[in-house]
Amino acid sequence: MSTTATYHTTVNWVAGHEGLIHMGNGPELAFSAPPDAHGLPGVLTPEDAFVGAVNTCIMMMFLWACERFKLELLAYECRAEGTKLIELNRTETFTNVRLRPHIRVSAGDQAHEAVRRRVERALTGAEKYSLVANSVKSLIVIEPEIIIEAGDA
Repeated sequence: MSTTATYHTTVNWVAGHEGLIHMGNGPELAFSAPPDAHGLPGVLTPEDAFVGAVNTCIMMMFLWACERFKLELLAYECRAEGTKLIELNRTETFTNVRLRPHIRVSAGDQAHEAVRRRVERALTGAEKYSLVANSVKSLIVIEPEIIIEAGDA
């Protein structure tokens, strides 16, 4: 049987193109339109939040998959880049989000190639089970750099 969960945010206009977002989980952040759209530099933008939501959700699902596949994760860092298409009528769409995770895992006493295959399966599972990735129409592209270290790492 399916279940549901509900999440909340509240936004308040501050001035100009600036606002505050109050997350249902507690944090409060200033946000603005991007500087190229008459917004402020140095604060969260909806575009940053969108790309960040994809990046953070995939990472959380990857961590879950690492536990499931018994991978000894040593480090994970992922740069994400969203490409926005601006149409002639000024409508905008993110066409893709490209993730470039840098992943280091320990081989332990296992063959490096077997560990690499499990890391690749974990990444596939992370994308498959990511709520955010499943909720957007943008193409998600994952281009990992996987480093397998010797068991004594």
